[in-house]
Amino acid sequence: MTIGGERDGGTAQAWEALGGAPELVERVRFEGAGNLGEGPLPVRELARATVAACGLAAGELGAVRAGGATDARPLVVHEAAVATAFVSERHLRVAGRPAVTFAPLSGFWPAADGWVRTHANYPHHEAALVRALGLPAPTPEALRAAVAGRTAVEVQELAYGAGGLAVAVAWRYGDPQPLVETVRATGQRGRVLGAAPPGRPVTGVRVLDLTRVIAGPVATRTLGLLGADVLRIDPPGLPEADDAYADTGFGKRSALLDLARAADRAVFEGLLAGADVVVTGYRPGALERHGFGAGDLLERWPGLVVAELCAWGWRAPQPWAGRRGFDSLVQAGYGIAAACAGPDGTPGVLPAQALDHGTGYLVAAGVMRALAGGGGRGLRFSLAGTGSWLVRGPAGTPAEDGGGAAPYAAEPWLRGTGSGYGELRHAASPFGEWAGGPSRWGTDPAVWLPR
Repeated sequence: MTIGGERDGGTAQAWEALGGAPELVERVRFEGAGNLGEGPLPVRELARATVAACGLAAGELGAVRAGGATDARPLVVHEAAVATAFVSERHLRVAGRPAVTFAPLSGFWPAADGWVRTHANYPHHEAALVRALGLPAPTPEALRAAVAGRTAVEVQELAYGAGGLAVAVAWRYGDPQPLVETVRATGQRGRVLGAAPPGRPVTGVRVLDLTRVIAGPVATRTLGLLGADVLRIDPPGLPEADDAYADTGFGKRSALLDLARAADRAVFEGLLAGADVVVTGYRPGALERHGFGAGDLLERWPGLVVAELCAWGWRAPQPWAGRRGFDSLVQAGYGIAAACAGPDGTPGVLPAQALDHGTGYLVAAGVMRALAGGGGRGLRFSLAGTGSWLVRGPAGTPAEDGGGAAPYAAEPWLRGTGSGYGELRHAASPFGEWAGGPSRWGTDPAVWLPR
């Protein structure tokens, strides 16, 4: 067994940022090997620390629901399980085939004065990129030629102006961002939670999931595994990629509502009235246009826990605070891709989409801590906040036996499960087993399950 949590600075930092009692970190024990790969930044430390903090929050909520008795048993974190889960999209097999992760127009491209990172995994983002740069065809060759004749910032601004996604690679780290912020405490307690089964501290809690892609869905699939009734809501005109939902749709149901339609809006408001938690992953200002921003929600339902997640952080300079973003783009724009550059100067990537996965576990932890405190909280997280923490060092101490830096075996942490997409081979959660695989995206009724 590896060293105790009291000497693991990364876990202590994450738990402190979440407002947790410092002495609880002493419960954490890390076991086994979990090296995610070589690189200049402490990705392994970030990964295990965020999972450990989530485990501590789950234990705290369970203790509160059991009447306040603190669990003194060690919290064992299996590092191989963490490493496997942090690259879950790579391990996914859908009816035997590998998942599609990045589209042909997503990647690094040399510009006239540097490098640009594009993200075109969704058809509407690809179409916007093609339109913005006037590509004669949606091919890598056409994109390469169009980028080469422009500056990196010019490509970036043309893409964003057309609704696409491109970021000039930054060669210095971005400004510091908080790992988590409590932006509002309403003073109103949420619904009183009774006892919960062992290992299922979020049982009976209703979570409205308004997130997409990886970070938010990782948070809500974790809450679902820990007992929550998670209902994801998406607009019908913005389909999710099948493989993305096959990976992150565990532990939840998925329905479609169009907030521009009066009937769907009424259903949505009914769901909010019955919810305990809302997790949002749309860029700042998007939900406010419909009257469902975090402030609006807490004004109307002050007992809610509302966790907001964005890419660039609310303290980012304009116009970045309100822009769309993904893990790969934040890595590029925050200086991480440059730190991972190869000997020839080509930008690189982290060995996992660690900003996404790490932020997901932090969001789940923050939600559970807020529930343990009675609810009535507004929390904020961002990929840039997690990136800021990564580049400024989640401290960690090497394992006593050296195993933490060794290669790990993923196979013991892979599972086979039926789903709406066929048989899945997928990564297990570090916290246990889901009851079953995901349904197909958008095919469930927009109703809460009976408590």
